Amino acid sequence: MNEPLRIAVIPGDGIGPEVVREGVRLLEWYRTRRRLPIELWHLDLGAERWLREGVGLPDALRAEIATSASAILLGALGDPRIPGHEHARAILFGLRTGFDLYAQIRPARALADRLVPLVGKASHDVDFVVFREGTEGLYAGIGGQLRRGTPDEVAIEEDVNTRRGVERILRAAFEYARAERRRLCMADKSNALRHAHDLWQRVFASVRAEYPDVPSEHLYVDALCHELVRDPARFSVIVTNNLFGDIVSDLCAALAGGLGVAPSATVHPGGAFPGLFEPVHGSAPALAGRGIANPIATLRTVGLLLQWLGDAEAHAEIERACAAAIEAGECTPDLGGALTTEAAASAVLARLS
Repeated sequence: MNEPLRIAVIPGDGIGPEVVREGVRLLEWYRTRRRLPIELWHLDLGAERWLREGVGLPDALRAEIATSASAILLGALGDPRIPGHEHARAILFGLRTGFDLYAQIRPARALADRLVPLVGKASHDVDFVVFREGTEGLYAGIGGQLRRGTPDEVAIEEDVNTRRGVERILRAAFEYARAERRRLCMADKSNALRHAHDLWQRVFASVRAEYPDVPSEHLYVDALCHELVRDPARFSVIVTNNLFGDIVSDLCAALAGGLGVAPSATVHPGGAFPGLFEPVHGSAPALAGRGIANPIATLRTVGLLLQWLGDAEAHAEIERACAAAIEAGECTPDLGGALTTEAAASAVLARLS
């Protein structure tokens, strides 16, 4: 990284500002100690601004992010004072669909044996990357309600799948599997969803023929979930649609130690738009302000962000530092430690030093 790179920082809601604060500390450490040419751009977006001004993500700001930012660090969104989650949708969909960030990449690698909840399984058995299509499917927001609030109410949600959208997420997953020499599994429910997921089947057959060097298989999503619990070491790269990817990635996170350690990247591979990086966990309003939120997911997310910007070594050393801190028991209570959010992050930073 030679040119200054601007990173937009959106703290989010609930525990978001607490864990993002530690992610910013990590970025500042790399800027100061390693002299990485990064500029942090703090944005006032989230529930507080929505309640104050009714603003989610202004069009002008989104345009500025698109042209001036290289990456976005986002905290979890969600506030009980906004039960309809309007601000979260405005921000998330404004960034994800607005920038066509179709590849949601969710690594789930166990950093310590004791974090794996399966009897007889160890950390080497849990090392997945889920490629989730991020702009289509049931999350496209197409549908409606008829006779709302009456006994005859009808609610319809449309599952949108395009050949272009399916092909590009499959190709992104195959490219990753080839580069990392990993196995690939495509999951759908084509035995029940015979129109939408027949498309997934046909495109998968076409794309996999271009990657004969990548071991690949297909499983129905229910069979995939069964096998993930029974024999997690069987899997390496999983690619699926938006809804199934959301569910399966949380299952994989649980196998790796929980949502508190799960990072994610939402990107447009090869595209001109900035990547979006966020911990997988939610805003957990009940934990906000108590100083016990786990910062590991955010720190690992920063590692993915730096890797996206071209520093693969920074990602690797952050992973090693997080693993070492967890192994030493220097972590928050959800991982069996007794440290605060800030102290747990400091334990990771100390190992980088």
